[in-house]
Amino acid sequence: MNTFGHLFRITTWGESHGGAVGVVVDGCPPQINLDISAIQFELDRRRPGQSHLTTPRQESDTVEILSGVFEGKTLGTPISMLVWNKDARPAAYEHLKDVYRPSHADFTYQEKYGIRNWQGGGRASARETIGRVAAGAIAKQVLREVSGTETLAYVKQIHTLEAEVDADTVTLENIEASPVRCPDPIVGPKMAERIDQARRDLDSLGGIIESVARNVPVGLGEPVFDKLKADLAKAMMSLPATMGFQIGSGFAGEKDDGMERIRTRTNNSGGTQGGISNGENILFQVAFKPTATIVTLEASGRHDPCVLVRAPAIVEAMAALVLTDHLL
Repeated sequence: MNTFGHLFRITTWGESHGGAVGVVVDGCPPQINLDISAIQFELDRRRPGQSHLTTPRQESDTVEILSGVFEGKTLGTPISMLVWNKDARPAAYEHLKDVYRPSHADFTYQEKYGIRNWQGGGRASARETIGRVAAGAIAKQVLREVSGTETLAYVKQIHTLEAEVDADTVTLENIEASPVRCPDPIVGPKMAERIDQARRDLDSLGGIIESVARNVPVGLGEPVFDKLKADLAKAMMSLPATMGFQIGSGFAGEKDDGMERIRTRTNNSGGTQGGISNGENILFQVAFKPTATIVTLEASGRHDPCVLVRAPAIVEAMAALVLTDHLL
């Protein structure tokens, strides 16, 4: 499936080294004031070539809106967005067309479909997330206009370095002030140094993104199969390189006893109870693995030494898509 969502639905399309990538958003309410510059801002946070800490692929990722918007407002019709691939170098993967890269989708795509795009991974590439981020930027504007809800994400941990962040007060400005998008002024610079060392060593690092949604209305989510936390988990685990998801106290909660959970003063449930938002901040974490290519197989393609630097915008987008879908 290339479509995500129930009422607020997105369909992403395109390959990493094809002509373009994009998304169609269906179900967006009409008369939402749409700021195109805000969509571009989110894509700029995700784009490659931001610094020496990311992949050197140079893409402006300039978005073009082809439909669904008129005089700065949404029409209620499908919104189609496109980003051209300008710096695609498919020849860099020529020597890998008969090789299954370990921990990539090469083998499984070939076995499932009998054919695969070996140029940078095709649909399995993180470049597919451009459509998610563009759509998520629209979802953020819907949330802000309808319910005043804000979604933020930041780097919580890289390798063994763990940051201290107050999820209740952290701001987008705090996050973007750091080259690694870690708002901890002490740990953030150490993370940058460690990523840079991994890059020089042709190594890669994994870590954890933490995300918070604030001012979430009470009542989002369904009681059984479409619990809000279940849809958030699906959204996050659909992202490339993700290996784990936990909400609230997560796996640490098994150490508590029942008497410690009578009240919600600690928000151990992460903003949901019975699969439905309770008005508290929604707080969750997503674990990302190290980039597989440069760990196990040296390739001439361009890769991030640590994907987490560009991941906050993607995590925020997916959270916004889930919350907007449930809000509708």
